[in-house]
Amino acid sequence: MTPGFQSYMQEVATVGAPSLKDISQFSPSDIREGIQALVTEDKMDLAQALCDAGISLYPESEDILAIAGLLAITRMDWPLAIELLSDLCTVQKGLIQPMTYQMLARALWCNLDLSQARYIIGEGLKAYPDHAILMAEQAEMAVAENAMPANLTRN
Repeated sequence: MTPGFQSYMQEVATVGAPSLKDISQFSPSDIREGIQALVTEDKMDLAQALCDAGISLYPESEDILAIAGLLAITRMDWPLAIELLSDLCTVQKGLIQPMTYQMLARALWCNLDLSQARYIIGEGLKAYPDHAILMAEQAEMAVAENAMPANLTRN
């Protein structure tokens, strides 16, 4: 994080919500690091405000979409996580990262869209055959699905 952004983040931490005008002078990488710092300090509302500003300024930034998606998962906002991580997949095109597949599938699973979650993990394994993390996620889904009531597993 640049010293200028670090200074700005200290100001925001005391004053409150970030200004879109002020944030526009910083890079997506600076904003991502700022969000990470705020999460580390357990300032989730401020981190969310910075995510929202970052998305407004850089709607196609992998840095911003990835951290915003992870923050949405942390906050258990499954619909937002699905939206942001789907946007990240669109931006990454044919180079979707294994973690993106995993996090999107998990958000879908937690949102009880089981069939779509299984599909996404399957797509991830097509792109990255035998990827340990994706295989583990798929196995975890299978175990969880067997423990779910029958009316939830019909998706």
